[in-house]
Amino acid sequence: MGQDLRNWNPEDAAFWQEKGKAIANRNLWISIPSLLCGFAVWLYWGIITVQMLNLGFPFEKSELFTLAAIAGLTGATLRIPSTFFIRIAGGRNTIFFTTALLMIPAIGAGIALQDPDTPLWQFQILAFLSGIGGGNFASSMSNISFFFPKKMQGYSLGMNAGLGNFGVTTMQILVPLAMTMGIFGGASRTLQNASGTLIGKIPAGAETYIHNAGYIWLVFLIPLAFAGWWGMNNIRDEHVSPNIGNPVSSFGIISFMLIIGFVTAACGLWLMLPAGVGGSGLNVSKWIVLPLVIAATVLLLKLIPGQVGQGLTRQYKIFGNKHTWAMTIIYTMTFGSFIGYSAAFALAIKVIFGFQHVVVDGVMTHNTVNPNGPSALTYAWMGPFIGALIRPVGGMISDKMGGAKVTQIISVVMVASALGVAYFMQQAYASATPEQYFVPFLLLFLVLFTATGIGNGSTFRTIAVVFDKEQAGPVLGWTSAVAAYGAFIIPKVLGEQIKLATPEIALYGFAAFYMLCIIINWWFYLRPNAYVKNP
Repeated sequence: MGQDLRNWNPEDAAFWQEKGKAIANRNLWISIPSLLCGFAVWLYWGIITVQMLNLGFPFEKSELFTLAAIAGLTGATLRIPSTFFIRIAGGRNTIFFTTALLMIPAIGAGIALQDPDTPLWQFQILAFLSGIGGGNFASSMSNISFFFPKKMQGYSLGMNAGLGNFGVTTMQILVPLAMTMGIFGGASRTLQNASGTLIGKIPAGAETYIHNAGYIWLVFLIPLAFAGWWGMNNIRDEHVSPNIGNPVSSFGIISFMLIIGFVTAACGLWLMLPAGVGGSGLNVSKWIVLPLVIAATVLLLKLIPGQVGQGLTRQYKIFGNKHTWAMTIIYTMTFGSFIGYSAAFALAIKVIFGFQHVVVDGVMTHNTVNPNGPSALTYAWMGPFIGALIRPVGGMISDKMGGAKVTQIISVVMVASALGVAYFMQQAYASATPEQYFVPFLLLFLVLFTATGIGNGSTFRTIAVVFDKEQAGPVLGWTSAVAAYGAFIIPKVLGEQIKLATPEIALYGFAAFYMLCIIINWWFYLRPNAYVKNP
C-alpha cells in the first residue's frame, strides 16, 4: 500500500485477477470520497448563499449569484492544469495533496460566516479558493482511467464520477442539517426568513449555525488525506507517470500549475465582473473572456521549462485529434449542464418561487416574500442526487448499447425537458402565486438532471473507446475542464436573465445548444460512414 507500481497491465487477464483488480479497486474507493468532498467544497456556495439571504446578510441577490459563479469559473479553469497532474506528479501524490488543500477554503468559510459584517470581497476570495475542489475532478478521472481495463472503463469512470458527484447531493443535505446544530461551537444567528432541511421547513426565528457549512468538511477531509497518502499508488510506467520526483517536488509542481490557473481565472473574472463587486467594470462578454482564459492557461502551462513542459508537449497531442473537440462539446452538454444546474438550482428555486411577482404602479416587482413558497433547501438536493445516482448506470448501459447511441437519446430528452422548464419558469416569474407552477417545474428539472447523469456515463464510454490508453486520461481531464465552465455559465446566465425578468430565455439558449450537440454526435459517431461507429 502506498508504493509505486511498475509494469501495470490491467488488460492482461491473469495479472488483473491475481493482483490488479484489488489494487485498482482500493484506489477507486479512496478516490471516490475524496472527489465527493471536492465537489462539496466547490459547490457549497449555492446552499450557503440561500442561507445568507435567510439570515439577512447585507448583499444583493445578484452579488450572491457571483459567489457560485466565481467558484464555478475558478474550478473549471483549475481543471486545465489538473488534467496533466498525473503524468507529471503521480496519482497518489496528486490525490493526497489536492484533497488536503480543500481544508483551506473550508476553514476560511467557517471563520468568515461567523461574522455578518464580513465584506463581500472576502467571500469572493473563499469562493475563488473553493475552485480547488472543482479542479480535482480532472486529475481524479485521469488517474482512475489508468487503473482499469477498457472493458471496465464505463463502470469504473462512472463510479468515480457518479459517486464523486454525490458530493453535490451530500453537501445539499448535510450542510442544512449541520447548520441546525452547534457541533463546532461559535455563536448562532437567528433566521429572518424560513429555511429548511431534507426533512422540511425551519421557521423564521429559529437559531442556525451557518459557519458549520465550512467546518463540517474537515470531519472527512482529514482522514481522507491520510487514506490517500497510505492507500493509493503512483503508476510509474511510460504511459502514466514515468519521471515524477519525490513527493515534495511533486507538491511544488502541482502548486505552481494551480497558481497559473488561479491567475488566468482571476484575470477573466476581473474583466467580466462589475466594478461594484470587485471587477473592472469593463463588463467584457463572457463569450470572449472564457476562450481567452482557456487559451492563456494552456499556453502558460506549455511555457513551463524542463520536464514539466516536455511532458505537457507530449500530452498536448490530444489537441490535434478532431475527436477531442467533438467530445469536448458533447461532454459540455452533459456534465456542463449537470454541474451548472447543481450550482444554480437552490438559488433559482429561492428567487423564482420564494418571492411573489406582482405589479405595483404598473411595474412588475419581485421583492415580496412568498409565505407559501417551497423551501429551496428541502428540494435542491433532488436533482443532483438523481443525476449522480444514474451516472454509473449510464456507463453500464453504454458498455452494452454503445456510448453514442445512448448520448443521442438523452440529448433529445434534454431538449424537451429544458423547453418545459423554460415554460414553467416564465409562468412562475410573472405570478403572485408562483408555487402553483413548482411541481411541474421540479419534475421536469429532475428529468433534465436524469438525462445529464446518463449522458455523463455514455460520454465516458465513448472517450474510452475512441482514444488510446495514453490519450484517454488527458482527454477525460480536458473535456471535463471545459465542461466545468457550466458551473460558471449557467449561474451567470440565469442570474442575468432573472435580473431582466426573463429566466426562461436562459433555458431556451441551453436547449439550442443541446440541438447542436445532437448534430455533432450524429455526424461523428452515428451516421453512415461515421468516423467511429457508435463507440
